[in-house]
Amino acid sequence: MLAPAEPVFVERSSVLATSYGIGVDTRVKAPGVTAALCTAGPEGGWVDVAPPLPGDLHVLELDGATGWCVARDSWLAASATARLDPAAPPVRALHGGDHGFLAYAFGSGPVVLSCYGTLDVVTLDAGELVTLAAGHVVAFADTLQCRLRAVSPDAPQSVRNGAGLALDFAGPGLVLTRTRSPRSLVTWLRDNGFSARS
Repeated sequence: MLAPAEPVFVERSSVLATSYGIGVDTRVKAPGVTAALCTAGPEGGWVDVAPPLPGDLHVLELDGATGWCVARDSWLAASATARLDPAAPPVRALHGGDHGFLAYAFGSGPVVLSCYGTLDVVTLDAGELVTLAAGHVVAFADTLQCRLRAVSPDAPQSVRNGAGLALDFAGPGLVLTRTRSPRSLVTWLRDNGFSARS
């Protein structure tokens, strides 16, 4: 729901419907994502978005103090007062300077995330540790200590999409996870004879 003249950024291909009079600008530049800027008219309105894969949605309420590292394929929409930066220091430190599978969300207001499968919130107390496969991470608070590493030194890895990588976390903070990985879906489809060329 949008107040009169309120703007919102949405993942461009996810716009399903809008109330009459919503302006949709697909030429907007949003680092790291393909975004459209939807702006309500003088009466306000609404924008309906749908993620590309089935699963849960989660709304992060950014408070201006805590930032979040977000899987770029999970970002669905955000208030115009929230920013997404794929080159911010918290993710640049993990990716080694390259643009990778994470972006940094900061500012204030809601950020809507989608996940393939079921979303789970892992709460880590101070000093508590957990390791997660990169493809199953939706987002994590910048209050956590985090290390990105190869699952196996002999297996192929990619910072761009998280393949072959794991994240080690130390609390305190929250980690949002998903039960299914979009990358695993692509692999399963390919291995079972499904192809974009079929």
